[in-house]
Amino acid sequence: MAEAKAVLIPLLNPNEPEATLVMLYVAESQRVAAGDPVCVIENTKSAAEIVAESEGFIVGLRASPGEILRAGNRLCWVADSADWGPPEGERGDDTPEVGIPEGLRITDPALALARRGGVDLAGLPRGPLVTESDVRTAMAGKSGLPVADPPFNPRALVLYGGGGHGKSLIDLILALGMYDLVGVVDDGLKPGSDVAGLAILGDSDKLAELSARGVRQAVNAVGGIGDVASRVRVFRILHAAGFVCPTLIHPRAYVESSARLAGGVQVFSNSYVGSEASIGYGAIINTSAVVSHDCRVGNYANISPGALLAGRVTVGEGALIGMGVTVNLNVNIGPEARIGNSAVIKQDVPAGAVVRAGEVWPEPVVHVV
Repeated sequence: MAEAKAVLIPLLNPNEPEATLVMLYVAESQRVAAGDPVCVIENTKSAAEIVAESEGFIVGLRASPGEILRAGNRLCWVADSADWGPPEGERGDDTPEVGIPEGLRITDPALALARRGGVDLAGLPRGPLVTESDVRTAMAGKSGLPVADPPFNPRALVLYGGGGHGKSLIDLILALGMYDLVGVVDDGLKPGSDVAGLAILGDSDKLAELSARGVRQAVNAVGGIGDVASRVRVFRILHAAGFVCPTLIHPRAYVESSARLAGGVQVFSNSYVGSEASIGYGAIINTSAVVSHDCRVGNYANISPGALLAGRVTVGEGALIGMGVTVNLNVNIGPEARIGNSAVIKQDVPAGAVVRAGEVWPEPVVHVV
């Protein structure tokens, strides 16, 4: 292994940036294999098991069961030796966000509201998790008038992104019949135009106005095929603006009852998610893809149309599995790896690796006689 990999706490719920460490399976200097469970975290809405994405030794373990951890905190490293240490002076992953007083625990929606309302963060209580309701109480005290919660419309839904993936999502949402699409937010399309008959409302600055109108649910329609960072950036924009991204499952898809899907997951028509599979936050399971039993698909990963994942396959965070790809049993695909269309994957693929379209991985050894 060329370098140590950080084990980070994922975001389970956009409205709740913290989670409790309820179970720890590893100890300092313990050797782990790729796919071995590291810990279990949970918040008020869901729970998740975090696994090692590569083989190595646990180094720098910095939490114990019962502790509350924030999304993005580093739990530990997986290093190639037990005596490895991070570079001197490296900044911690849990450095507080600029402008937030030390010790203040606040949800991102509450933080966004406080900043819009001019609330002094230093005056908010330390210790308990500060929510939007707490911020509204502070705002009421500042003005001397009650501050009403904006009316929430549980059916209203806004689409962020008006490209090809957005068009597919519009049809998925219409097929569900659960939501009323209010329009599209897009940073590059002209307001007043439309996508598949749905009006372009403006760019990300429009989110505050929509929130005030009671629109608090959004769909990330940026597929991120060429740049997964752009998809992650949209989730962060929506999160900071106080929007929730619901899980969407096409009525013609089939998800086994024992499978676990995080928030923001999109499962398209004719796809299948098998028994005890785990799909991470914001992942895409596209048309006719098969994710078999016990697979683990990481946050923001994209499983393209027609891809076939055999049992116990692990797909790392931000990885792309192309159209018609076949992945064999027990194979691990590293974070941000890119697997080209119709490739056949027989062994593990390292993080960030690129497998060309139509390639068999690893390439067969040719013996010259």
